[in-house]
Formats: sequence, C-alpha cells, structure tokens
Amino acid sequence: MTEELPLFPLQTVLFPGGLLSLKVFEARYLDLASTCLREKRPFGVVALRKGQEVRRSGQDEPGAVVLEDVGVMAEILELDGAQPGILQLRCRGLRRFRIERTRQRADGLWIGEVEILPDDEPIVPAEAVHETVRGLANAIASLKGKGVEPFEAPYRFDDAGWVANRWCEILPIPLAAKQRLMELPDARVRLALVDEFLRGQGVVK
Repeated sequence: MTEELPLFPLQTVLFPGGLLSLKVFEARYLDLASTCLREKRPFGVVALRKGQEVRRSGQDEPGAVVLEDVGVMAEILELDGAQPGILQLRCRGLRRFRIERTRQRADGLWIGEVEILPDDEPIVPAEAVHETVRGLANAIASLKGKGVEPFEAPYRFDDAGWVANRWCEILPIPLAAKQRLMELPDARVRLALVDEFLRGQGVVK
C-alpha cells in the first residue's frame, strides 16, 4: 500500500528517532509546516542526491534535483514564529519510507507517493559491539557537559538500531554514506558497520 506524503528535500539525512531543526522561509514550506501542525500529520524528509532544492538569494530557479529513494517521516515538536515570515521548527524522525513516484505542485512543493517501511526490530546489541555502545554513552556525557543535548531521552542503549542511528547522526561521514546506513533494513548490520568504522578510526578498541 502507498500513501501521499509532502516532501522536504534537504542536504541532510534524518534517522528514525533523530532530532532535526529547520529554518523555514519559503512560502511552500511555511504552508507545509502550518498544515502539518494544524492537522497533526507528518511530512517527509528526503536527502538530495543531486542539485539544490531551496532557492538562493538572486537565484530564480534551484535547478534540476534528484531525490534519494528512501526518506524518513518527521513530526513537528516545536514551532517558533517570532520572526515575521520565518518559522523555526524542531522535528523528530519517525518511520522510513520508500518513494515510488513524485510530482511537483504548482507552488513547487514535492509530493511523494510512498511505501512506509518496517521499523527496526528492537534487538539487544551483540557483545562484540559493547565498546561502541559505551562509546556512545561517553559521547553523550561529553556533549551534555558542553551544554549540548543532541538526542532525545530516553536513551535506549539496549537497542541496536537506536545506538546505530545516534552514532550515524554524529559521525563525520559523507552524506551518501549516512543515506546508505539509514536505508539498511537490519539494525545489527548497521551497528556492526558503525563499530567497524569506529575501530578503524581508533575511537573504540
């Protein structure tokens, strides 16, 4: 089964359970945010494989864009409209979806016909990656010590998918690599790849 979902293309990869801050100023996305908030429904965040979707100052058209095939639904947690014509959004990632086809409305908003993908099964991390789990706990403590709250509580260190996703959000890896990790249907494989990367970088032993 497929359903229609308004899309917000970005130069970032959102993960299920992740937090995303957005500064919205284009009319199509201001309308999107207002509608989603009013109707209590999500929109889709999808990474750009090619092109720049949002118009720049002095640029008439953003140029040809290519969207990734898999994105993540997002719900709006907070909205700040203190600045006229600008909304600051704080969003949370929900479920992954696969885009079957897209169309663009007259106002430029992308609409996707999407298939909702299964959530990660809650799986306890294997003993072999326990150092990577501890490493994430240490990274969170370090960030909190600097006044940064990168993740939403509760922290689920007993869930391989949650641990893998949170590491993927903070690792300095290319956008395309984050996209491929997000798409992986097996949380154990995703966490194993993160563990391999961290060991290769000497972050965990």
